[in-house]
Amino acid sequence: MSEWFVYQGIGQPDPARIDALPEPPPWRRFDAPPVDYEVPELDSATHRRLGERTVPLPVQDPDALELVNAALYLRRPLLVTGEPGVGKSTLAHSVAYELGLGRVLEWPVVSRSELRDGLYTYDAIGRLQDAQLPGEAAAQDIGRYIKLGPLGTALLAADKPRVLLIDELDKSDIDLPNDLLNVLEEGRFAIPELERIADRAPEVRVLTHDGRRVTVREGQVRCRAFPFVVMTSNREREFPAALLRRCIPLDLKAPRDERLAALVQAHFGQGAYDANHDLVDRFTQAEADGALRPTDQLLNAIFLAQHAAREAGQRREEISELLMQPLDRGPR
Repeated sequence: MSEWFVYQGIGQPDPARIDALPEPPPWRRFDAPPVDYEVPELDSATHRRLGERTVPLPVQDPDALELVNAALYLRRPLLVTGEPGVGKSTLAHSVAYELGLGRVLEWPVVSRSELRDGLYTYDAIGRLQDAQLPGEAAAQDIGRYIKLGPLGTALLAADKPRVLLIDELDKSDIDLPNDLLNVLEEGRFAIPELERIADRAPEVRVLTHDGRRVTVREGQVRCRAFPFVVMTSNREREFPAALLRRCIPLDLKAPRDERLAALVQAHFGQGAYDANHDLVDRFTQAEADGALRPTDQLLNAIFLAQHAAREAGQRREEISELLMQPLDRGPR
């Protein structure tokens, strides 16, 4: 293990390692004053992905670890590509778990996603309705109707970086990757509804994506520690060159050998890998023959083999055949 690695992929929490991260390069330094903001602890989503017993290694080769750490050092987004089920999203949760960076902010991208969805929402209709109620003065507080999105929350001026997962960016509208460029480069964005009233209300309390209240000053959200951004892609489309040059690329391979064993034991306990080596061998052999099988197909087969097929023998074979069908890779 290289001594300069902050994230080591060992599956054990060591929050002190984030303090070993050096100052960013001069062109990636952000100096926003800190905000009064308590970062939430890890939630069940992280434990569900990593397993409750022994956290599996999300990356297994030195080159991949170097790229993850390069993104941390350079304060650049990590663009993770790979087949479905190789652990692209899990990587973000593993970094948050190992470095003690709190709850992962997740932005699942769909074809209708726009940049503003990730930054903030403003409930103008709700405010108008409240203003029409007799004796209702709460509508004067515009902060009640503004909620920061996952990207907007990640850019708050916290002392330690938040982990932001922008999941399946390749499913987005063609404009979203380009729209992300300025925000990811500058580490800041404006909320026009608050900028317009900054002379009368320079500080406004708004809701964050994870349910906290935080003060926004002068209608601007500015970061202090640039977030660790993981953008995932299933390779369904190409991204603009301007985005690619601002990212650290990582092509994540399917789990094999020790990493696959750790994954099985994380979800099913010590000894589960040995007890289900027949299913694991079938899974790895199918992948070696060129079939695409997400790892969760293997986990599903093991779960059913343990709980719904106690006759073992041929029944295990039938379950594995039913659940571990190859997926169509689609156009390349």
